Amino acid sequence: MAGVSRHSSGMAGHPDAAEMRERYARMMEGRRVEMLEGLVILTGLYMAISPWVVHFRSTSPDVAVNDLIVGLALAIIGLGLMLFPERALGLGWMLIPIGIWLIILPWVASAGHSATRGIIWNNLVVGIIVCLLGAATAAMAAMGRRRPRATRA
Repeated sequence: MAGVSRHSSGMAGHPDAAEMRERYARMMEGRRVEMLEGLVILTGLYMAISPWVVHFRSTSPDVAVNDLIVGLALAIIGLGLMLFPERALGLGWMLIPIGIWLIILPWVASAGHSATRGIIWNNLVVGIIVCLLGAATAAMAAMGRRRPRATRA
């Protein structure tokens, strides 16, 4: 410890301060997806409770279970977007196939392939919203990849 100076100049004198500032600025640039991640979480939570909201839990239990599972998965994806934005933003395209699945689900998973109007409209609207959120998230990820990163000297 003979070669280490012990003067207290705060964080400004820290050797990694510039790198930490740059990383923080890059992270805050990517926070434009805050609205999207919140909407993904809310959409997922709504989808999970929709069998009870639209009252089709007892008439179509297969669709209800599927909506619950897909809704919880959407909420987890939204949480991943929130907690790990740099890593998870590139996976936002996964929302598009999930949205398409929600749209076709009433005809695929309902018994006798005859779903009620409430199930069809619920899944259609939520599926379209999920597809739009997926497209917006994928577009944000593509914009982030095109932007050149600052090079270190």
